[in-house]
Amino acid sequence: MALKKSIKFLPVIALVLVMYNFSPAVSSADTYKQLDLFGEVFERVREEFVEEKKDSELIESAINGMLGSLDPHSKYLNPKNLQEMRVQTKGEFGGLGIEVTMESGFVKVIAPIDDTPAYRAGIKAGDFITHLDGEPILGKSLSEAVELMRGRINTKIKLTVQRVGVDDSFDVTIIRDKIKIDSIKVRIEGEDLVYVRVTAFSERTSEDLKNSLKEVFSENESILRGIILDLRNNPGGLLDQAIAVSDVFLAQGEIVTTRGRDAETIQRFNSRKGDIAEGLPMIVLINSGSASASEIVAGAIQDHRRGLILGTRSFGKGSVQTIIPLKESGAIRLTTARYFTPSGRSIQAKGIEPDIIVEQAKLEKLVDARQRESDLPGSLGAIKDVNGKSKGSKGIKEKAIDSVNEEVDYQLIRAIDLLRGHNLLSLTDPVS
Repeated sequence: MALKKSIKFLPVIALVLVMYNFSPAVSSADTYKQLDLFGEVFERVREEFVEEKKDSELIESAINGMLGSLDPHSKYLNPKNLQEMRVQTKGEFGGLGIEVTMESGFVKVIAPIDDTPAYRAGIKAGDFITHLDGEPILGKSLSEAVELMRGRINTKIKLTVQRVGVDDSFDVTIIRDKIKIDSIKVRIEGEDLVYVRVTAFSERTSEDLKNSLKEVFSENESILRGIILDLRNNPGGLLDQAIAVSDVFLAQGEIVTTRGRDAETIQRFNSRKGDIAEGLPMIVLINSGSASASEIVAGAIQDHRRGLILGTRSFGKGSVQTIIPLKESGAIRLTTARYFTPSGRSIQAKGIEPDIIVEQAKLEKLVDARQRESDLPGSLGAIKDVNGKSKGSKGIKEKAIDSVNEEVDYQLIRAIDLLRGHNLLSLTDPVS
């Protein structure tokens, strides 16, 4: 089954300034003509289409068409969608527990959320969902498919899945449950390392992280040798939480810069004094499912040489979306800026390159090759960094481990080995 179908600067010369003065009128006239064209098409559709459609449905579809043509992340949120988004950012919602996108008409899994029905059922990053309870997804919007996957607790739904590396599609039956995301999980690994898993960046992520780490450090401080921050398959979330989580581990300096279309829209976010781990050696795990807010954290830690980044290249979503309320109802989620790491790197369509590349297993490697922002239809292209050139990874490169044993977490094993022997943690001075 083929599834490859989920500042302007005006030169300061008189001629250009004159042309610029006249351009708004020309632009306005052309815009009115285009709006007249839209009105004509709208009237034709509502009067002559073979089935009667509500005006509100046609208008909403037109808005979604306009926003969807911009990039994969801009969209219209009707009141119901807006409420669902607010619930999700609070870290609790109903459903199966998967982060999804739409690619070539099918639902594509970005990542299953830890300890949810989908995760326990074996749904993997990169899976395509083609049918729901036997009904094809092709022809439905992403919001329609998501609504079908959600439902009352303890009810069943059958997903038909196509997986990279598997010839035939297969069915997975999942029982819906209340999805409450504990985005932070902290444990002691082998008595001397702190393992921190961040599954999403919701409203309480940074606060829960600080509280968990304070508790662990108070009980084990004298024996701890390092920290592993696991951001694998973390699809992102709130920008302010990405900044706050980075601030937990950075003693000083810039965390991220966002730049909009105009030069005046630059915003810089800096860390406050104090590193909760007081410089304890650190490794951050990433893979192709690490996106957006995850990449902000990994990029800041990498640029400041606070720790090593280990794993595979991240997703490459280097854009910022703003929720803009509308007068009547609902809102639009609009891509309004790109973000740059402290050294000026843009991550868009490029991702974070690990300091140490360690593949997981062969099957995951197949999925990894497709799980990128640059693969999404209409995604924003990569641009030069703010210093005018592209920066690659400055760290240590290793030959990738290759194995078919998916039960062994080679990336975690390598991180543990490095921290216990931390001879590879001698990095250059941090970015100021």
